[in-house]
Amino acid sequence: MESDGGGVELQLDVGAPISSMPLPLASSVDPETEFLLSNKTTGNEWELFKENVRPIKRGRNINLLNHSLKSHSHNHLQKSLLLNRRRLIEAIDEYQGDDPLQPWLDCIKWVQESFPSGGDFSGLVVIYEQCLRAFWHTERYKDDLRYLKVWLEYAESCTDAEVIYSFLDANGIGKTHSVYYITYALHMESKNKMKNANDIFNLGLAREAQPMKKLEAAYKKFLSRSLRKSKQSNENIKDPTDDLPVRSFGTILGRQASDVSRKRMKSDRVQSAPLSIYKDAKPNTIPNQQSELPKATMTSWQNLGTRAERNKENCAIPTKWTSNKIPQKLGSRSAVAAASSCIEVFVDEDCQEKIASESQKSSMLQLRRGDNRDLKKETELLKENPLRNFPTNSLPR
Repeated sequence: MESDGGGVELQLDVGAPISSMPLPLASSVDPETEFLLSNKTTGNEWELFKENVRPIKRGRNINLLNHSLKSHSHNHLQKSLLLNRRRLIEAIDEYQGDDPLQPWLDCIKWVQESFPSGGDFSGLVVIYEQCLRAFWHTERYKDDLRYLKVWLEYAESCTDAEVIYSFLDANGIGKTHSVYYITYALHMESKNKMKNANDIFNLGLAREAQPMKKLEAAYKKFLSRSLRKSKQSNENIKDPTDDLPVRSFGTILGRQASDVSRKRMKSDRVQSAPLSIYKDAKPNTIPNQQSELPKATMTSWQNLGTRAERNKENCAIPTKWTSNKIPQKLGSRSAVAAASSCIEVFVDEDCQEKIASESQKSSMLQLRRGDNRDLKKETELLKENPLRNFPTNSLPR
């Protein structure tokens, strides 16, 4: 457009996108408008999905967190996460080093970072169970703090962690570390089993679990909480003045309240007295009532009869059925003998080995294939029964 006075010519493209338009000066644009006009698509995903992020003690990497949260709306990113999880699981099988627990720990850490919500589709509970079941009988890792922490994280994901703590105690796993006794006692305290929690703390102190100062500090806090709970329970006993009338400003009435309480106590005493039952002075109000009844009905229940009369429905005498013979055809005995012999069913050896291998690594195959439906079902079963795949001789008795 040209001005009449020969001024500056301005051109405006109405169909151009906002991002391609020239930005105004930085001082005249607020940060929100600047972000909307820019082409940035990552960096603030955690602000939108922070309610669904599961907190972890060591914290999270903000860049990896934003990348994983972005996969909620991008299918190709979600597929890349599943592909990376499959590669980490394959690296566990291909590991040939001196510490076979380390690739499991790397896989668990990556899954915790890449699946912030920690849902059933993340496969974290299944990975926990597979890792713990692979090393529960290895003496090398029974006192390893890393292996114990995996057990404790697995216990937090289950409905009842007491089964896992009993398993650790029965198999001697983590008994030299104070964190085992602290978490076990806190779990029993949450279930209001104060005596059991106190016994667990004393057991850890007797075994001199390390670090000892951490265990002693946790035990002192537990004792203070237990004393506070006992005081609160004593104070919560109902006071008879609680039901007294109260003024609008919250002050209890003085003399009138005491009079009312006395009257209520007297009424309670009167109500607690036994009730007198009314007795009619003339019991036979209707004349000749009993004389009109027939004598048979009056004397029917006075004599119960003999034992044979009472059991008259069961008088049938059992007899043998040997007198009744069923006619048999010729050759029936040989047919019965042939039928009773075992029939060998052919089973292919290759198929049998394949079925055995699939039953041993079913959950790992689910993680590799990314079958979310089967993975969710396995996760729910493990949460209800976390030791369902362990041998029976390892379970606590």
